[in-house]
Amino acid sequence: MHAIEKILAGNSGRKEVKAGEIVTAKIDFAEINDLYLQTVYSFYEMGGEKVWDPERAAFVFDHYAPAPDMKSAANQNEMREFARKNGLRFHFDTNCGVCHQVMPEAGVIYPGMIVVATDSHTTTHGAFGAMGTGCGATDMATILMTGELWFRVPEIIEVRLEGQAGKGVYPKDVILSVLGKIKADGAVYKAIDFTGSYVDGLNVAGRMVICNMAVEMGAKTAYMQPNQQVLDYVAARAVRPYEVQYTDEDFKYEESYIFDVSEIEPQLACPHSVDNVVPLTEVISGGTVRVTQGYIGSCTGGREEDIAVAAEILCGKRIPQYTRLVVVPASAEVMLACMEKGYIQDLMNAGATIASPGCGACLGAHEGILAPGDVCISSTNRNFPGRMGSTQAEIYLASPASVAASILNGCITDPRKYL
Repeated sequence: MHAIEKILAGNSGRKEVKAGEIVTAKIDFAEINDLYLQTVYSFYEMGGEKVWDPERAAFVFDHYAPAPDMKSAANQNEMREFARKNGLRFHFDTNCGVCHQVMPEAGVIYPGMIVVATDSHTTTHGAFGAMGTGCGATDMATILMTGELWFRVPEIIEVRLEGQAGKGVYPKDVILSVLGKIKADGAVYKAIDFTGSYVDGLNVAGRMVICNMAVEMGAKTAYMQPNQQVLDYVAARAVRPYEVQYTDEDFKYEESYIFDVSEIEPQLACPHSVDNVVPLTEVISGGTVRVTQGYIGSCTGGREEDIAVAAEILCGKRIPQYTRLVVVPASAEVMLACMEKGYIQDLMNAGATIASPGCGACLGAHEGILAPGDVCISSTNRNFPGRMGSTQAEIYLASPASVAASILNGCITDPRKYL
């Protein structure tokens, strides 16, 4: 069996499972973000009384952090009351950051587990050798009542990434290149196993970027075999024992895609689809593309490494008048580390706006939303019309380095000349 199948088999009390089977599996951790107050209502509507295990469920207030309007503030208060009433051990309020960043930091994510959250980008946790997937309010209410959820065992495809990335090519460029080939519907309800020498050498942040965007291909979940960096990270934080699952050597993938990372150059996902991907140089060669806002943040592009490379490019420089750069650290831990190392100060001196840790404008709610006619280059994960504000704005997705270089020049720019 594949490691994902072993995880599903173990949590459903079976010796083995196969693709296409329906299983009911125990959930190791459940997370509800502040978009999903309906989870609380559904819990009570279905007769729920107490959360099945207060050690294994948490709210994360990240999409509206801090609350931008009275409705979101009221919703968060109702969620706080539910958390208090059920004595939840873990609670991540508006001071913490994005769920997919703060949960690993808190040690609740570890190899071999099943984590379900009310967020599609829960595939991120495949970076740790976990099975992470999203669900809606009713399914989450069922988990809070019973600690279980049904799954269809997914077919598993391999995305093998071999070689070394060139200068100025980051994990975001790599996953955008993959998306451009496999497309937004290429892995619907399948698991993607990212393998290869490039993955073996990736740090924790890089792995999270790649697994995060697996869902943009329709994937149910993502997986990477933990390397030593992951094992060291988890060992320093994990709140409970865990066991790494390994894929059998003779496992047969439904499909395999092979990419030579050394051939990839900086990439752009152009408006208005995440799989509308082309090399950045191709866009530049077509003429100057002016940008009005750069955005560095979210569960895809707001980690210390992302902010560090932006600070490297912008240190001692100044972004053009009448443009904006919004930087949203993925968590309070990330922000503190970046302050300690001077990255935040360098970016502020360059003219950046630093926002509270959280999702920010990634979902078009606050902290940098776009107006009609805006052109934004962003390190986030989606560029659909209206994703970050106006449906009449345009969003290009790129690495944080490409964002920093582009906002420095006021137009889409190759970051390699600044590195």
